[in-house]
Amino acid sequence: MAEKVPIWNKAMLTLEEAASYTGIGVNKLRDLSNVEGCNFVLWNGSRRLLKREKLLAYLDNHYSI
Repeated sequence: MAEKVPIWNKAMLTLEEAASYTGIGVNKLRDLSNVEGCNFVLWNGSRRLLKREKLLAYLDNHYSI
């Protein structure tokens, strides 16, 4: 059986993982990643994955969301 990778070591996060990791709600993360030109979202078909490091950089550069 494969080992589970801790969230803080993952490059890509699901909305639920990102919400747990950042404390930001799933709906807010969905709204933020729906913006055209969002640099921290990767679409795998219809599945949305968030680039952990770019998401954290985005949050570091904003006072409020």
